[in-house]
Order: sequence, then structure tokens, then C-alpha cells
Amino acid sequence: QVQLVESGGGLVQAGGSLRLSCAASGRTFSSYTVGWFRQGPGKGREFVAAIRRSGSSTYYADSVKGRFTISRDNAKNTVDLQMNSLKPEDTAEYYCAAAQKYSDSNYLYTDSTVYDYWGQGTQVTVSS
Repeated sequence: QVQLVESGGGLVQAGGSLRLSCAASGRTFSSYTVGWFRQGPGKGREFVAAIRRSGSSTYYADSVKGRFTISRDNAKNTVDLQMNSLKPEDTAEYYCAAAQKYSDSNYLYTDSTVYDYWGQGTQVTVSS
């Protein structure tokens, strides 16, 4: 069992930065691929980024590529999402999730149904 807790959300002006953190419990955290998803007002849940177990491979949605960076520290059981050059359309509830399933395909991890555990979310609001 893995429990995930997000933090770091808040209100920021367009062009600003925020760093989200996902803290996990459980000694086997390093055996999970971790993803970040978001859900904006009136929208469905959207893939943002994912990072493989060892941190050696990352994958991003086109909408955030070049602006967001996902990283992990397995010794600390944390996964961070550094968000730069924020835009009003980035406004959403952000969730981290952990997937035990292994696949050679990064694309698999864009599918929210692959993930076994979810955090409660943290709100990010970007003002124009």
C-alpha cells in the first residue's frame, strides 16, 4: 500500500513558478512509476508528466513540455513537479499517482486508469 500527499499548490501570477511535491509512504515507493495529473474547472483529468521507477526516464504532455520538470528522490520517497512560465490555463487541481504496472511504453502512463494510488490533490491557480 502506498499513500500519497501533495503539497506546494497556491496562487501565482502568469509567468511565475511553483514547485509541487508528492510525498509517499511505503518502503517500496521506488518500484512505482509516478505521474502527475490535473483537473481544471469543468474539465476531465489530464495527464501532465510521469517519471519511471529509477528516475531515468520522464514523459510530458505537449502542453507542459519545456515548462515543467518532474523529478524524484527515492531515498526521500518524494516526486516533485517544477512548474515554470505558468499560464492561466494551467489552473487546476493537481494530483500525483503511483502505478505498479511496468511497461516499456511511456505512453501507457498517460492513462489514469493504470495508476493504483492517488493523492488528494493540491490546487494551483494562475492569475492573468
